[in-house]
Amino acid sequence: MMVHLLQVKVGSLLATYGWYIVFSCLLLYVVFQKLSARLRALRQRQLDRAAAAVEPDVVVKRQEALAAARLKMQEELNAQVEKHKEKLKQLEEEKRRQKIEMWDSMQEGKSYKGNAKKPQGEDSPGPSTSSVIPKRKSDRKPLRGGGYNPLSGEGGGTCSWRPGRRG
Repeated sequence: MMVHLLQVKVGSLLATYGWYIVFSCLLLYVVFQKLSARLRALRQRQLDRAAAAVEPDVVVKRQEALAAARLKMQEELNAQVEKHKEKLKQLEEEKRRQKIEMWDSMQEGKSYKGNAKKPQGEDSPGPSTSSVIPKRKSDRKPLRGGGYNPLSGEGGGTCSWRPGRRG
């Protein structure tokens, strides 16, 4: 009788809170696994530190490797700086050369705009480029009529506002 009553109580407890109990057990298992892994890693680190403190050769080798890595990185940085300086030097030389070309072209009477470009038709017996004035095409249609005045309010636009007039 007592066993039967215990089975009924346990059965009703599992029926009511069964899923909560299952999820709680799973959660406790996962937390326990994480904590045990961290504890193992912490113990391993403590053992490594103790072993490293006892073995000075390991410490010296580690410091030498660190110094070698720093030296290598410094050499790479120095090489990059040298490349950058060379590039800047080439750019300065190019700018200086362009200024000299511009000065020479200005001394020859050529236009200022053509300083970077070399003249294409230098031997052609035509008029110089600085004295040629572009002619306006006469076949163009004017944009507005000849009697257009933007202040008059006339001119065919949809906006015909005048001071004093509302509406």
